[in-house]
Formats: sequence, structure tokens, C-alpha cells
Amino acid sequence: MATERLPIHKRLFQGWMLITARFGLVQTLVILALFYLFLLGPIAIGSALGRADFLNKRGLRQGETAWNPADSAKPDLERAKLAS
Repeated sequence: MATERLPIHKRLFQGWMLITARFGLVQTLVILALFYLFLLGPIAIGSALGRADFLNKRGLRQGETAWNPADSAKPDLERAKLAS
């Protein structure tokens, strides 16, 4: 069985695609690293230093309940307009 060789332009294209795939991977990793380093990192450090409680879990440590009272106002037209 004879194997045919690919034309030179197809071999060059396949080689180029391998190179660009690696560049794309490196570029993605660099962008994600910069995003975490300069955006999420300072936010996380600031919230840790400020002892932020985004999930309102601090009261649960003292044995309080996690129940929040429901908004039980009667439905009316003005309230429906504000909700939309």
C-alpha cells in the first residue's frame, strides 16, 4: 500500500495550526492569571480584611436561625408595577 504525501501547503497549514493552538493556550492562561491577580485577588483580600459576610452566615454561629421573614404584603396594582 502506497502512502501519498500531502502537498506542501497542507503540511505547512497543519504545522501552523499546531503552533497557533499552543499560542492560544498560553494566551488563555495569561489572560486568566491576570484576571485573577488584578481583579479577583484584591477583591478577595479586601473582603477578608473587612470581614465581609456576603452570605449572612455570621449570625448562625451564635445559634440563631437562618429563617428570614417573608414579605407578606397583600398584592395590589402599585406593587405589581414596581415588581416588573
